[in-house]
Amino acid sequence: MPPHHEEGNRSFSQVLVWLVSAGVLPQASHALRASMQDAGRALRDAVLTEVPAFAASGNPEILPTFSQHVDDHMRQILRLFDGGEVGPFEFVRQHARLRAEQRFPLEAVLHAYRCGHLILSHWIRNAATKCSPANLEGAISAVADFAIEYTNLVSSIATSEYVAHTRLLAQAEGDLRTELLNILLSGYDESDARVARLLRRAGYLDQRQSYCVAVAQPVNAAEMENPARAQRIVNAITDAVAGISLRKLAGVRDNLVTFIFSDRRRQSGWTAPQANLAERLHPLLLTLGPSVLVGISADHPSTSFAPRALHEARIALDFADHANRVIGFSTLRLRSLLVHHGSSYLQSAPPAWASALASADVRAEGILVQTLRAIADADMNVQKAARLLRKHPNTVYARIERIRELTGLDGQRYCDLTELLLAADCWQSGNPVQ
Repeated sequence: MPPHHEEGNRSFSQVLVWLVSAGVLPQASHALRASMQDAGRALRDAVLTEVPAFAASGNPEILPTFSQHVDDHMRQILRLFDGGEVGPFEFVRQHARLRAEQRFPLEAVLHAYRCGHLILSHWIRNAATKCSPANLEGAISAVADFAIEYTNLVSSIATSEYVAHTRLLAQAEGDLRTELLNILLSGYDESDARVARLLRRAGYLDQRQSYCVAVAQPVNAAEMENPARAQRIVNAITDAVAGISLRKLAGVRDNLVTFIFSDRRRQSGWTAPQANLAERLHPLLLTLGPSVLVGISADHPSTSFAPRALHEARIALDFADHANRVIGFSTLRLRSLLVHHGSSYLQSAPPAWASALASADVRAEGILVQTLRAIADADMNVQKAARLLRKHPNTVYARIERIRELTGLDGQRYCDLTELLLAADCWQSGNPVQ
């Protein structure tokens, strides 16, 4: 038992000693038993009148368990007045755990105890006066102390148990969210019955759902090493999307804040589909501010696509920067995706001509690649490209010839020009060819 509960028990035990000295305990026991039913009814009525949370709750178990708890208190007090020892108040602990599981507010539980204090005090005082104690004033004072100490003790026990059990529930819920997140993003075997039950119970096997994944990190990625910073991003994203109705599953995975969002794609086969989920999220996530970068996947029709959605979101995040803080995978141009995917391959195994062109372009201060881009912008019209560059056409022809000597590719042929520009984009995207 926690130290403060032990101290409360000692104080409460001392009050029982005063009741004995005042001639109330156990003399009042018979009168308490005779009026217990009426007192219990009065206590229930007082609490239901003063604490609206009981009547407002939609949980059908709230009122029956409340009534049972009132009876438990009446029997506990009667047991004490019959000479029973002060016990561990296990019924209070069980009730507090139940209320935590029901997500019934602790404030309402404590308010009920405060309301009950007055009823219990009147019940015991009336019983005490009927046993005609020698010192009536002392007896009434002892009864008042008993009611106060009893209420304080059960309130303290209930608060401690409620908070502790809430933490356990939150930890269990967090573990479940983490397990769900890992299952969905890692992929799962549809024949695994346990996983299927878990996903079905969580609502992730419902039909007509759309899913998308968003990943986020601070502009300074090193800040993700601070758990509090990561949690602030989780909270900020949760707040940002609070205005729309959707399901969200969040966690930190591979050093990125990761969300799986889902919403009903359409109500039935006869109704029009709702707006694209990723498009609805984009303006909301822009409200996170300039210190957070976000990548959003495309929409997908089932949880089996979650690993692909995670891959898309990570690619989109690679394109996010100060100027464009929230990037949707669906908005990326095909050329950008090709460059993103191919730059690492070009760095690890570049064709010989790519290194030669890159080195020559650096020495020429970028004019070779600049000429290739001008030719593409001019639809391969050398005369127009020369005007764009403000150079004589012969200069452009000379540069094309120089590129042909370096690479063996002709900048005036569509296929060759495309390959040259893709290579240039790859090495200029942050993976320079050596």
